[in-house]
Amino acid sequence: MALPLPASTRCLLPLSLGLFQAALLLFFALFITYDEHSAAPTNSEDVEHAAKQLHSTFPFFQDIQVMLVVGLGLLLAFLPRYGLSALTHNFLLLNVSAQWALMLQGLLHHLQHGKAVLGLHSMLSAEFAAVTVLISAGAVLGRTSPSQLLAMALCEVPIYLASEWLIITRLGVLDVGGTITIHVFACYFGLGVSKTLFGNAKPTVHPKETPTPRSDLLALLGALILWVFWPSFVAVLCQPGDAQHRAILHTLLALSASTITTVLISILLESDGKLSAGHLQNGSLAGGVAIGAVADMHITPAAALALGSLSSLLCILGFQFLTPLLAKKLALQDRCGIHNLHGLPGILGAVASVVAALLAPGDGSEAARHKQAQWQAAGLVVALGGSLFAGMLVGAALRLPCLAPPPEPLCFEDALYFKLQERAEGPPALGGSTEGVPLATKECE
Repeated sequence: MALPLPASTRCLLPLSLGLFQAALLLFFALFITYDEHSAAPTNSEDVEHAAKQLHSTFPFFQDIQVMLVVGLGLLLAFLPRYGLSALTHNFLLLNVSAQWALMLQGLLHHLQHGKAVLGLHSMLSAEFAAVTVLISAGAVLGRTSPSQLLAMALCEVPIYLASEWLIITRLGVLDVGGTITIHVFACYFGLGVSKTLFGNAKPTVHPKETPTPRSDLLALLGALILWVFWPSFVAVLCQPGDAQHRAILHTLLALSASTITTVLISILLESDGKLSAGHLQNGSLAGGVAIGAVADMHITPAAALALGSLSSLLCILGFQFLTPLLAKKLALQDRCGIHNLHGLPGILGAVASVVAALLAPGDGSEAARHKQAQWQAAGLVVALGGSLFAGMLVGAALRLPCLAPPPEPLCFEDALYFKLQERAEGPPALGGSTEGVPLATKECE
């Protein structure tokens, strides 16, 4: 059955996307250029250096693309009648947010240096900005219109860039895998948006929210893809060599421990002793979230395993007990459980980075270690408090009438946004009308 398309989607969304892409095209034409050595290498050393940099970075970049486009998209497809929308909105937000981040980064460089240089590193930075939008959108998935998601992305990206600059550049926080700057920020920004957007309305279980075995299978496939490529996400910005090697190994250990712990805890928590697909889809990834802040530090392998186990334990307990409590006491809606996968493990990873900074080996003085630990704690406070406040402001803006969400009965419904091919009840009668017969069949006749 075809459902009427909301006016905001039918008119505002295509108009906004068209103006956005035209503005980006004009900006790139006027201000974006390539690095001189990359555009036209002058000698063999420049050529060799450019090739070496490309071959060392691009495989990581490809892995991250697979994570975001395929892995995260499928992870969001646990809603049986919203899978197409979840995948498509994820894909659209990734591209819009990345281009928007490139434009903002280019504008800053243009104002400071007179030109904006495009390179693989700037593309990576833009992808990381887009990740925050994709995570935050999980809190309001299914109950928001594409126009609302687009407006949220346009607001969140510049706030993220400012937050990252403050935490990394000004405070000097160590966070190579984005535990604080990406996961904590994105989680509490999304929760802030959700709280203000939906107000004090008590969360109710929509009849279309219950996953099916098929949708759970798709989501688990997405989780497995994220699990496999997560070390690339953590290690891509590490210094090549020993630090990058440590980051990859620590991430693998944390992910492995979180997977085993998830299976163990899920079976123990379920009354019938059966494994929960939702627990496995999220808890197995919690170690990758928590390890990011300490991945390249000189921690022991046992510490990486312990961090992975603790993060999955927090994640599963969050789904089991904390999410219902927050829904009851604060009327907080968190459709994808981003607080359990990104918020709680992110806070744990930030605390672990404080401890790791205090216990760091080497020639650094005790005062220097204490100072670094203080900056790590300050970074967590800035990311959590700043994102929550900013998210609440953006959530208020998303309540504008022109960005109205879909009516409650039409939430979590692909048919609202997609022209779906309905399955025919049976083959047409001989000699009957060919109306509705696929084009290929008509041509054969």
